[in-house]
Amino acid sequence: MLSWQLLQDGEGKRPKYFQTSYSLSSMRKDGRAAAVSAPVPSRWRCGPEPSRWRCGPEPSRRRSDTGRGHAAPFLPPGRPARPGFAHTGRFALGSSRSRVLARAPGRPTTAGGTALPGVRARGWVKAAKMAQRRRLAEDAGGPRGPTPGSQRAALYVHWPYCEKRCSYCNFNKYIPRGVDEAAMRRCLVTEAQTLLQLSGVRRVESVFFGGGTPSLASPHTVAAVLEAVAQATHLPADSEVTLEANPTSAPSSRLAAFRAAGVNRLSIGLQSLDDTELQLLGRTHSASDALQMLAEARRHFPGRVSVDLMLGLPAQHVGPWLGQLQKLLCHCDDHVSLYQLSLERGTALFTQVQQGSLPAPDPELAAEMYQEGRAVLWEAGFRQYEVSNFARNGALSTHNWTYWQCGQYLGIGPGAHGRFIPQGAGGHTREARIQTLEPDNWMKEVMLFGHGTRRRIPLGELALLEEVLAMGLRTDVGITHQHWQRFEPQLTLWELFVADKEVQELLEQGLLLLDHRGLRCSWEGLAVLDSMLPTLLSRLQEAWQQRTPSPVPGG
Repeated sequence: MLSWQLLQDGEGKRPKYFQTSYSLSSMRKDGRAAAVSAPVPSRWRCGPEPSRWRCGPEPSRRRSDTGRGHAAPFLPPGRPARPGFAHTGRFALGSSRSRVLARAPGRPTTAGGTALPGVRARGWVKAAKMAQRRRLAEDAGGPRGPTPGSQRAALYVHWPYCEKRCSYCNFNKYIPRGVDEAAMRRCLVTEAQTLLQLSGVRRVESVFFGGGTPSLASPHTVAAVLEAVAQATHLPADSEVTLEANPTSAPSSRLAAFRAAGVNRLSIGLQSLDDTELQLLGRTHSASDALQMLAEARRHFPGRVSVDLMLGLPAQHVGPWLGQLQKLLCHCDDHVSLYQLSLERGTALFTQVQQGSLPAPDPELAAEMYQEGRAVLWEAGFRQYEVSNFARNGALSTHNWTYWQCGQYLGIGPGAHGRFIPQGAGGHTREARIQTLEPDNWMKEVMLFGHGTRRRIPLGELALLEEVLAMGLRTDVGITHQHWQRFEPQLTLWELFVADKEVQELLEQGLLLLDHRGLRCSWEGLAVLDSMLPTLLSRLQEAWQQRTPSPVPGG
């Protein structure tokens, strides 16, 4: 059963990893996109990824897909393979990486303002020295053997503060009159140390600073967290470390300071290159601000900059939106995320649409934008390695890949989410953990108990398999037989799906592929995953109940 519902507050934002909701589209008989109305729990919807629950940063080191165990990416039907790709059926063999999302509006203000105090030069120097110490310690430690999967994890750090709230955003964020950053820094460090000890994690593969607007935090805070992680466990010097940033909160000098502190990947919340749309979204930047920051980011983080572009806004049309995407391709780096607007109750946009002052987004147009957009990105050399994420030159997000492969991750900060086995406390079952939402209350709990975990939900075997299925199918690789057997060694994918009539229909329609490699969506199927998940999850639940009879007489 879908027993644990992800909250929409941090990456940890709906798990920034589940956060988008494409009720996108299905394919009509004439081949055009049609709106999907299948009731899919928000936890499993495909679409924009949460920045905390959008999954995280890109790998700091470029690895080949084969080196990471990635299968070959698929190609759009009817399109020839690009040079350098070996075309095999619907798939092409090549390399690429992925990305993470960023969102959170905000910019630093002067003393007495509503955001955070400016960062002094001495803070930058200290941050750089801390990062240098980590690198030296890594070099002195010599080569290390492989770490078991149960002792590896990604780390999400939630910075909850923004300069203002965007009209579409209902993430866990706060617009404070003043922030005691030193206290927040101490609590982030303390909670990271505590959860690393509780988890028994020996190696942190990636770190993602999301929010909120983490680029409003000082580089010293980022460096302090990374230093604490490196002291408590093994943080490889080339681990991917991503920071979400907004165009008005990170001038060039600040980007240089974050790089010195240990950040090696940037995720920029551009959202649009149309000034009218940016005003509608409540963003604090203009299109020119966005392009200027993108150029500076690429100078400081070459090959490691991701950008977000939203689709499906009220009164938005396909042609102008595709024009924005084409313009972005002239300026962007190697990672792009496309997110459909999700109208969330309690936001200004939701209210405006409900009251009739704005037209409701057209799902048919949103579906067409998505289909056309992914084709444009493919032509530009991008691999769609996940529902919302596109990468070229191997620029996939290591951090987000951990989410989609159902790896362990620790969430620290107000409202952050995590999933790990508390081995350090003698636990043997993976838990979903949610930290206290409100920053002041969270800090009080951290100071009292060492962490601010508000809820702990043990994940049963079925709940974990549901996540493996729903998250794995978001990727072009899908779920390999080897990956499935890591979580379920007895019930194979063949036994689970090959004899089911409804699943067979999806296979015959070419939306799903089940073969010697495993189970995955086709190019057409990835766009309509929402409509297929109820069938697949229902079949999994049915098979699980048949294999595990109820202990209660009569069932």
